Amino acid sequence: MYDQVHSIFDRIAPVYDQLNDWLSLGQHRIWKEMTVKWSRASWGNTCLDLCCGSGDLAFRLARRVGKSGKVYAVDFSAQLLGIAKQRYQSQYPQPSIAWIEADVLDLPFEDNQFDAATMGYGLRNVKDISLCLKEIYRVLKPGATAAILDFHRPESPLMRSFQEWYLNNIVVNVATNMNLKEEYAYISPSLDRFPIGSEQVNLSLQVGFEQAVHYPIANDFMGVLVVRK
Repeated sequence: MYDQVHSIFDRIAPVYDQLNDWLSLGQHRIWKEMTVKWSRASWGNTCLDLCCGSGDLAFRLARRVGKSGKVYAVDFSAQLLGIAKQRYQSQYPQPSIAWIEADVLDLPFEDNQFDAATMGYGLRNVKDISLCLKEIYRVLKPGATAAILDFHRPESPLMRSFQEWYLNNIVVNVATNMNLKEEYAYISPSLDRFPIGSEQVNLSLQVGFEQAVHYPIANDFMGVLVVRK
């Protein structure tokens, strides 16, 4: 499963940002701003962005922490990191971001290192959600917050049916036209395996977080898990 997901993200890298804009009607920018806000990142902080993709959350974090802060952006896809680095090099002045190819289940950082953390559309794809949460807990400073954005199965049967229709017909059809049907068809079945919000909260508390809240957004199609060490 890990190798399959790794391969998928390498293949979609060239059109990742374009597809996100089309499929969310540009709304993903709002959801990402909300996630960064909930992370409580502030001026001068040292922050972590996991599963950074092409860098959207990392850039937003960097703007929050300013020149005196630092952002470490981690992803396992060399192709997506390459695109993130290209975007980074086009920025003037360049924000303080370190791009790191690594596995979120085995982070190359010391304990209690970060003031805040974010993750966008990554928790659903890891092979061990509890271990991922443990690693986030380990590297956060006491009292620090992480905000984790991902798809979410709505509680309403009607909205759940609409989400399944949208993913299987709109998303897959758009991806098919770009020869990426297989890469995007995996989203719906991955949601069937992904813990709902209340289960994510329970997992977070089990690994040691002092507080955990799951906020449904975008008509419950998305959710942000906010945890505090």
